[in-house]
Amino acid sequence: MNDDATGRAKGGIARSESLTPEQRSEIARKAAIARWEDQIPVATHRGKLSIGGGRIPCAVLDSGKRVITENGITVALLGSRSGASKRLKSKGALLPMFLAPGNLKPFISQELFDGPLTPIQYRDGQRTVIGFDAEILPAVCDVWLRAREADALQEQQKDKAQKAEMLMRGLAKVGIVALVDEATGYQEIRPRDALQQYLEMVLRKELAAWSKRFPDEFYENIYKLKGWKWPGMGKNRFSVVAHYTRDLIYERLGPGVLKELEARSPKNEKGVRKNKFHQWLSDDVGHPMLAQHMHSVLMFQRLAITNGQGWIRFMRMVDQVMPRKGQTLELPGLDPIPTAP
Repeated sequence: MNDDATGRAKGGIARSESLTPEQRSEIARKAAIARWEDQIPVATHRGKLSIGGGRIPCAVLDSGKRVITENGITVALLGSRSGASKRLKSKGALLPMFLAPGNLKPFISQELFDGPLTPIQYRDGQRTVIGFDAEILPAVCDVWLRAREADALQEQQKDKAQKAEMLMRGLAKVGIVALVDEATGYQEIRPRDALQQYLEMVLRKELAAWSKRFPDEFYENIYKLKGWKWPGMGKNRFSVVAHYTRDLIYERLGPGVLKELEARSPKNEKGVRKNKFHQWLSDDVGHPMLAQHMHSVLMFQRLAITNGQGWIRFMRMVDQVMPRKGQTLELPGLDPIPTAP
């Protein structure tokens, strides 16, 4: 065959025969990589989603697929990588970090495994990146919410489910806005980051509403007044604290309020309510009333702590000034609360 080759082909054959086995192997490896790279999708557009205080790298591929990165989803949903997620990942777990906790596994369908949870490898400039279909974000939120509904989450995981709920509501609102913009043609003239700004505004409003209902100080002061060591919000609170919250807040908020909230959020067979009581309060009346009442309780807590008083004295003060609705004030008796001279 070599005798029949002429010109450039003959020169190529001669060059190939002069190469060492290592050189031929390296040329073959590079050729294989080039062929493989020609087959994987390429990012044609890149950016970062601003969601919940985090920034999620995202891209649109030449195939039309929208992708986001694992680390970005983890930060958006969990805030950071949990220790358990890191350990599971380091042991070679197939699940990404944002779904690594073992108690989520029963809520991950095969359809999710075969669809959005399938990693997507693509080329971004000189880098090869692994991401997920952008549809993974609402799907992951749904997993966390179904786990919460089944009462399968640990106490320290419930705030993650709350964030998932906020993301789902925010994404739904942005989705309808985007559809209206597309139907009306407004998408052609709106600012490039208008939808991101809208989503960020929605999430900030949701987060502020959630975080201000029951500030950390309320629970910390209960521990101080009871003489207990405060473990911080990252640890499970004593179960009796829920009873104190019910007593101090909902039983004193307004006539019939607690009864109505209990009717709207009944306990399941495990004795757990699906919704927090305050989630049923109206924005125009209920939440401002709750905020005012909480402020008063905090003031009494601080006063009792400053004066070196304990739980019993604090509760007597609250009973006198903010009695449970439908009950009468405590009658004057022994051990009255001292007044300022």
